[in-house]
Amino acid sequence: MKIPDTDSIRELADFWDTHDLTDFDNELEEVTDPVFSGRPATAVRVPLSADELRAVRVIAASRGVEEAAVIREWVREKLHH
Repeated sequence: MKIPDTDSIRELADFWDTHDLTDFDNELEEVTDPVFSGRPATAVRVPLSADELRAVRVIAASRGVEEAAVIREWVREKLHH
């Protein structure tokens, strides 16, 4: 068995609920640099209708991520096109 190669928080949580880290010593590596950069320096409030928020939540849940991650992805896509 190998550690899943996924960014889905839900998939990883399900995996670690049924596995023990010590069973994967051969796959672990020490990381000296920060892995997560933390929260964005600036937050922006985006007013959404109830239907829009519901749709964002459904998409986020299907991906196993937070609503903000979905919205941030959409903004980045728009800025890079």
